[in-house]
Amino acid sequence: MNDTISLLMNHRSVRRFKSDAVTDEQLAAIVAAGQMASSSSNVQAYTVIAVTEPSLKTKLAGLAGGQAYVEQCPAFLVWCADLYRLKQVTVHHQPGQPSYEGSVENYTVATIDAALAAQNAAVAAESLGLGIVYIGGIRTKIAEVSELLRLPELVYPVFGMCIGVPDQEGSLRPRLPLSGVLHMNGYDKNQTMKAVDLYDHTSAEYLKERTGGQRSTPWSEQMAARLTEPARLQMKSFLEQKGFLKQ
Repeated sequence: MNDTISLLMNHRSVRRFKSDAVTDEQLAAIVAAGQMASSSSNVQAYTVIAVTEPSLKTKLAGLAGGQAYVEQCPAFLVWCADLYRLKQVTVHHQPGQPSYEGSVENYTVATIDAALAAQNAAVAAESLGLGIVYIGGIRTKIAEVSELLRLPELVYPVFGMCIGVPDQEGSLRPRLPLSGVLHMNGYDKNQTMKAVDLYDHTSAEYLKERTGGQRSTPWSEQMAARLTEPARLQMKSFLEQKGFLKQ
């Protein structure tokens, strides 16, 4: 294990931050590190909105479901899949030609690009002694978030990211056994479910310890509850209105 792997293996989500500011230099370094992530065909189909204005963070916290750490963190980054920029350069260089910015493939590329860049940025932030937590809750009222941030057509907020100096220790949440995600030369269904059985025990013990014995629901039961509850079903119509998923 080297220093990079050690940093990655010690990732914790941070939901309480000190009042220390994230400096402009730190923010620039974090986002620049994100830019060096792999990008499909170098399209770089993402944009980052850095939110530091207190009143704007308060509004976003409310739209994200009342998550106080969105308001309290010194810097809140909104990672957006962005095909607007590509559409504009296509119109400039190929006027009158049909283009396929609304395809499912280009939506997928832009979303993956944003996620890859964000994870690079997360590691960079942690290397500077900062903590992060991803906020998928900004998709709950995604139309309102988009309007608040003035996002044009072909741009949508994939997730947010709180950044700041941690004010908590936080425990390492156990992951699925490696055998549950690493398959050799093909998918092994039996291997997958054996790993789930092992993880159910580990995750239940972790939750029991974390909640002082109040909860011990195994991972598979948590996931079943999650999958049978409708969540953000407005996403499809919103994305179509923004110009995505049209081909």
